[in-house]
Amino acid sequence: MELNDGNLQTLTEYLQKTLIPDPAVRRPAEKFLESVEGNQNYPILLLTVLEKSQDEVIRVCAAVTFKNYIKRNWRIVEDEPNKISDPDRTAIKANIVNLMLTSPEQIQKQLSDAISIIGREDFPQKWPDLLTEMVTRFQSGDFHIINGVLRTAHSLFKRYRHEFKSNELWSEIKLVLDTFAQPLTELFKATIDLCQTHATDVNALKVLFSSLTLISKLFYSLNFQDLPEFFEDNMETWMTNFHNLLTLDNKLLQTDDEEEAGLLELLKSQICDNAALYAQKYDEEFQPYLPRFVTAIWNLLVTTGQEVKYDLLVSNAIQFLASVCERPHYKHLFEDQNVLTSICEKVIVPNMEFRSADEEAFEGNAEEYIIRDLEGSDIDTRRRAACDLVRGLCKFFEGPVTGIFSGYVNSMLTEYAKNPGVNWKHKDAAIYLVTSLASKAQTQKHGITQANELVNLCEFFVNHILVDLKSPNVNEFPVLKADAIKYVMTFRSQLPKEQLLEAVPLLVAHLQTESIVQHTYAAHSLERLFTMRGANNATLITPAEMAPFTEQLLNNLFKALAIPGSSENEYIMKAIMRSFSLLQDAIVPYIPTLIGQLTHKLLLVSKNPSKPHFNHYLFESLCLSIRITCKANQDTVGSFEEALFPVFTEILQNDVQEFVPYVFQVMSLLLEIHTSSIPSSYMALFPHLLQPVLWERTGNIPPLVRLLQAYLEKGATTIASTAADKIPGLLGVFQKLIASKANDHQGFYLLNSIVEQMPPDSITQYRKQIFILLFQRLQSSKTTKFVKSFLVFINLYCVKYGAIALQEIFDGIQPKMFGMVVEKIIIPEVQKVSGQVEKKICAVGITKILTECPAMMDTEYTKLWTPLLQALIGLFELPEDDSIPDDEHFIDIEDTPGYQTAFSQLAFAGKKEHDPIGDAVNNPKILLAQSLHKLSTACPGRVPSMLSTSLPAEALQFLQGYLQAATVQLV
Repeated sequence: MELNDGNLQTLTEYLQKTLIPDPAVRRPAEKFLESVEGNQNYPILLLTVLEKSQDEVIRVCAAVTFKNYIKRNWRIVEDEPNKISDPDRTAIKANIVNLMLTSPEQIQKQLSDAISIIGREDFPQKWPDLLTEMVTRFQSGDFHIINGVLRTAHSLFKRYRHEFKSNELWSEIKLVLDTFAQPLTELFKATIDLCQTHATDVNALKVLFSSLTLISKLFYSLNFQDLPEFFEDNMETWMTNFHNLLTLDNKLLQTDDEEEAGLLELLKSQICDNAALYAQKYDEEFQPYLPRFVTAIWNLLVTTGQEVKYDLLVSNAIQFLASVCERPHYKHLFEDQNVLTSICEKVIVPNMEFRSADEEAFEGNAEEYIIRDLEGSDIDTRRRAACDLVRGLCKFFEGPVTGIFSGYVNSMLTEYAKNPGVNWKHKDAAIYLVTSLASKAQTQKHGITQANELVNLCEFFVNHILVDLKSPNVNEFPVLKADAIKYVMTFRSQLPKEQLLEAVPLLVAHLQTESIVQHTYAAHSLERLFTMRGANNATLITPAEMAPFTEQLLNNLFKALAIPGSSENEYIMKAIMRSFSLLQDAIVPYIPTLIGQLTHKLLLVSKNPSKPHFNHYLFESLCLSIRITCKANQDTVGSFEEALFPVFTEILQNDVQEFVPYVFQVMSLLLEIHTSSIPSSYMALFPHLLQPVLWERTGNIPPLVRLLQAYLEKGATTIASTAADKIPGLLGVFQKLIASKANDHQGFYLLNSIVEQMPPDSITQYRKQIFILLFQRLQSSKTTKFVKSFLVFINLYCVKYGAIALQEIFDGIQPKMFGMVVEKIIIPEVQKVSGQVEKKICAVGITKILTECPAMMDTEYTKLWTPLLQALIGLFELPEDDSIPDDEHFIDIEDTPGYQTAFSQLAFAGKKEHDPIGDAVNNPKILLAQSLHKLSTACPGRVPSMLSTSLPAEALQFLQGYLQAATVQLV
């Protein structure tokens, strides 16, 4: 694409169309941009539009498109084409920092993100001057530019907070500190001085305080891994200024907005985080500063109001106290009973109250409320912080703290009892207090696993929780009902089974409530109960115990999806999946109705997939319906295909990228169930599955390979007779996969199925070419994963076509090649093969090479006979060799570039392990003994003499054991 006005105009027009809501206009425009993004100069054209367009909306659109383009394509993946040309890469890096710093804030943020994506791949090795270019801009004195630099540095360095320690990481951080720490400290001091100079200029203060917040965030990132020497030497500067900023109260920066945190709150929140980091990790060095921070943060907590805008500040301040109180060093600060009482009264109890803002979220923004309350999102709530502080205090002061709070809980419950309609919030706080007091250790899977012995959970359940669950009006006091449901879920491992069984029908009834939070909690709670394990690893709650409620459970779950606000509620869909999984055969009578509802839902969400978890559980539920029903009656597979194929066709035709991998998995499951020949509806689709465009997307590869394997298993003869012209296409897929280190194992899965299932004469003409391709890959990049797969393949080939055919095809490519493969690959590497079926294939294949290949007995290959036998005995008796060469870069299969839909394995579409040898060989050791016996009768005396001269004694001993077990001997 040339850099000219025509192309700029075209690009602008298409960008404009991507903003139009109508999918008929928007989709083709998005597809066009996707089709041209591989052209050279495309990113440069985008940046030109971004810089020169007169239309602000188009500039922002170009910035977002550019950032997403970088996100998808910048990373260079081994074996994959480089999607951005080198001249474009160089031009982008040369211009982007300057462009970002001179752009308006909205565009600056997008470009800043793009720089951090590029930086993650290229910095420091391929972009050594990035930091110096940024640091020099600190001198500009223009805070729009300085904040751009700080924002970019923050998005570049924040990964230091969660990266694993490594030498590369240390050397990168050291380089950053050498270049950045000193200028950052100077900028920090200069900015604080400017705050005093401009103390009365509100606009200047806003800019300066946003700089101070970014500087404080950078401080956190750069100090997270370890305490850098520079910051230790300059601790006085940083900590004194942090402390002063914590106690600062500038009236000009106070905001009237009760919801949104102001600059002052954001800065103080970050400083609390920084102080907590030092108190936790560097307590010795931080000790001189700690008391004044404790005092300042305590004063902050006591004087800050209940408004939402202070939530982050208060929760970070409480988290600071929580991290301090559980360190043995600081225990003395909290020992006094008055201090404990004061903390409980002034910090914990007030921050556990259910505020009107929480009530508004509960009613009006249920999704946000659930994420905060149930999933423990990143946004810390006051309640969670207070809960953590209770846990921290209980570490050393469990008795006194429980004592203080028991008084509070009783008085709250008494208040509630006086007038439940008015005082229900008192009971809510009491339940929350009991939960935080009782919870010592928690896991996602089991809920609370360790509880405070001083709190009687069962008694509290009977006296205060069941009452709410049993109340006849399920829609009354929704917050208390949600609390009660959550209590069952939280303490499910602590409550006896009979209490849980008593709760189940009550929870089923709560699936019908109007409140989104309430019915979501009920669904989540049931789902968690259904995963609990009892004796013998069976589910704690059995299908028989669920029998009286099965119909109501299924009805209520599906009805809940019709309640406004819950049409794509992932918790309900997960509960549907888990109910199917628990109830098994009991759901069969309901499936004809339910499958219609599931497919209708699938059709609706495929129009605009927006909830990945919901969609995943929806497909899992479909798989379960198919599995369970077809297990009871195989003939029902046709009715599932009738129901699902129209929706699947629409998904494939509209190329709904998120759903295509799922569709292939469900189709594989359906096809694998068929017992007779392959239905024509599948054969009609077969040519489309070989289209290269489908294989471009990494997420499609595993499910497509499995689907093709199902085609080969059920319809190899049909393919050979009616679609022989498609065999080259099938082998083309194998060739593409085998070339990639990330996907070569998938290529072998496909190849193994072709060799095992296709009629031999249909692939005769291609065999030699297949082996040549494999050798080329072995020569160009030999990895452990490839060699393991290669060994399984050649042994499968040997089992299928015989040892002579294997020897002849190798020697037909190049004389003596068979010997080289045996000597250089099979003998040294076979110990690395893993997996029962894979080992069995190799054992049977090697046995055939040893006993059914004349060339092994009377040519120069004979010298390899005993070492090969020894390698086979090693495969039987020695532990698997799982070593990997140091220099081998193992590609993580999940490590797919950018935003592409990664492959999500459906647990309930699971494929049964297939053993191509099956019952023909039950015990490969016995087969070896019998085959050696047969060989020795054909050429008497040869085998024993070969064994006695060169097989080590230990291996010989094992072999004698096999011969005895098979009741044969060698002659």
